[in-house]
Amino acid sequence: MNGEADCPTDLEMAAPKGQDRWSQEDMLTLLECMKNNLPSNDSSKFKTTESHMDWEKVAFKDFSGDMCKLKWVEISNEVRKFRTLTELILDAQEHVKNPYKGKKLKKHPDFPKKPLTPYFRFFMEKRAKYAKLHPEMSNLDLTKILSKKYKELPEKKKMKYIQDFQREKQEFERNLARFREDHPDLIQNAKKSDIPEKPKTPQQLWYTHEKKVYLKVRPDATTKEVKDSLGKQWSQLSDKKRLKWIHKALEQRKKYEEIMRDYIQKHPELNISEEGITKSTLTKAERQLKDKFDGRPTKPPPNSYSLYCAELMANMKDVPSTERMVLCSQQWKLLSQKEKDAYHKKCDQKKKDYEVDMLRFLESLPEEEQQRVLGEEKMLNINKKQATSPASKKPTQEGGKGGSEKPKRPVSAMFIFSEEKRRQLQEERPELSESELTRLLARMWNDLSEKKKAKYKAREAALKAQSERKPGAEREERGKLPESPKRAEEIWQQSVIGDYLARFKNDRVKALKAMEMTWNNMEKKEKLMWIKKAAEDQKRYERELSEMRAPPAATNSSKKMKFQGEPKKPPMNGYQKFSQELLSNGELNHLPLKERMVEIGSRWQRISQSQKEHYKKLAEEQQKQYKVHLDLWVKSLSPQDRAAYKEYISNKRKSMTKLRGPNPKSSRTTLQSKSVRSLSQIADRCLYNRVPVPGPRPLMSLCPSRSLRRTMKRMRMMRMRMKKRKMMRMGTPLRMVGTPLSPAVKTRARTGMRWAGRAW
Repeated sequence: MNGEADCPTDLEMAAPKGQDRWSQEDMLTLLECMKNNLPSNDSSKFKTTESHMDWEKVAFKDFSGDMCKLKWVEISNEVRKFRTLTELILDAQEHVKNPYKGKKLKKHPDFPKKPLTPYFRFFMEKRAKYAKLHPEMSNLDLTKILSKKYKELPEKKKMKYIQDFQREKQEFERNLARFREDHPDLIQNAKKSDIPEKPKTPQQLWYTHEKKVYLKVRPDATTKEVKDSLGKQWSQLSDKKRLKWIHKALEQRKKYEEIMRDYIQKHPELNISEEGITKSTLTKAERQLKDKFDGRPTKPPPNSYSLYCAELMANMKDVPSTERMVLCSQQWKLLSQKEKDAYHKKCDQKKKDYEVDMLRFLESLPEEEQQRVLGEEKMLNINKKQATSPASKKPTQEGGKGGSEKPKRPVSAMFIFSEEKRRQLQEERPELSESELTRLLARMWNDLSEKKKAKYKAREAALKAQSERKPGAEREERGKLPESPKRAEEIWQQSVIGDYLARFKNDRVKALKAMEMTWNNMEKKEKLMWIKKAAEDQKRYERELSEMRAPPAATNSSKKMKFQGEPKKPPMNGYQKFSQELLSNGELNHLPLKERMVEIGSRWQRISQSQKEHYKKLAEEQQKQYKVHLDLWVKSLSPQDRAAYKEYISNKRKSMTKLRGPNPKSSRTTLQSKSVRSLSQIADRCLYNRVPVPGPRPLMSLCPSRSLRRTMKRMRMMRMRMKKRKMMRMGTPLRMVGTPLSPAVKTRARTGMRWAGRAW
């Protein structure tokens, strides 16, 4: 046997086994349609031909191309795909009867011989002579020399070979026509040869024309030489010359449509769709070129950010294309709100002008072209409906159109990790491309320990839970991480990187090094503006991150209501007043938030007690003023506003109570710790101010519980032991700490006896 039993593919395995709604007549029609769509001279393996089958042309009635394909797989599984010896013998008999059928036609003894080209005539004539002169040369070297000699021949000598070739070519064509008459059974007319020829593209029409011109000048040129010579010329043609061939291609397509429709009426068995007839022969660039010359207006940018980028890129021809959008985004962020609003107004005006110009353009077109242009505009709007830019990313309102959109998939833990580390890696290794950077981040993620991965997985779970709770646009907004904050140096670099790249001829590494040196040499006064901007960016990041992390229920319940004229709440204590002062003057803006609060705490510990008391008094004064202003403001409110304010305050207290619910055990422990702290402070102050420390009974009377009194007693005994040891080291007489000093002891102290600490 000849052939092979192919393994079933996935499609075959998925094919339905039931007859469903296919009747016998439908299946026969399917096979007939497949037969009509087979290529002429079908000699390939059946699997190869099946894979190249256009199933949309096979489709008929209500059966789509995919349905036809599945049904064919089901039918073919019931048919054997190998050949028996009987079938091979039948084919062998056919071959013996017609040995020159198909591609073997040229081997027929009566088939006329093709004439040699002018170059081969010259080669055959001179080869023997040059082979005798240079016997040491190989055939390849001889061919190279003779090819060079032929090219150097003058036109008169070349013409002799060309004329001989043309004369023999005419004779060959006559002999070929005679051969076809004598052997009509050997000539296989192409299947469906009467089908109208498909229209050519503008480039194909131009190539056919230029090829004829080229062969008139150089008739001996090979097909490869013609392609090499003409291949690059089409792209270098001017728009006007290209437009000429575009118009010719459109005329040819119109004629083809008319002829093809007549042909389909005469041959209704052909399954050719309307799309196959009216398919355009123009590329997107050629269509845009024609529309431009017809007066079609250029579509304006979709938003103010795109308009700004278009204007900025016009002056960025020296900057690599990969860096242009990054620079545009950075420059856009540095614009003020007024400048952004100006671009927004400019963009709106351009859109209005475009609509007017488009209406005028449509009026000048025939109906078919109008439908095409309107269809293109509709598709553009559909494709760009979801597109957003850094300038237009705003949270959508609830109940709007965003509610019906498909929710976005929450980001993964690896994505959160990549977004955090990408900017740092870009600065450290600017030579890496985006794909290399992504691969490096993936490797870093795989090398990360499970403990560190857990942090990002927890954030992923939080985002996923939010996306499930929050439908629509609000959920999409929460699913996105806020842009990481920038340091002061980064913001400064973004504002000057264009100048440095121009100075160093787009060498990014040198530009970054130069910027780093300049920043390090700058004075603090010059850096102050960028430090403030970095602080604002840090606040923005923290605000967005807290909004993203906050659960929806807590966000809604604890959302602060704004009442017009309500006085601002002052600091509650001296430490808060001290912190507010340091944070407001911008002195610590260069530090991250966590380090900033640590620095404030350490500074608070270093200041003197008098300074702490000063801040405490300031906070108390502000609290008194706040209460006075608040009372006056509440009295000035209308009854409705006053009731709303009181309700808001009571709800706020309830929500805080729920969030921080009291724990009986923890409150008792806190009370005890406070008592211990107060008692130890009493003892310390007594010793410091040279006052006898109260005995155990007065101290223990302050303790609220028996267990705490026992604890205090142990603490007193321990302190007494420590005091005795200290006095023994210093050589002082021992005394019972906690008992009043006798007059005799005081007298000895005054006469010069050294005591622990200062003399009394």
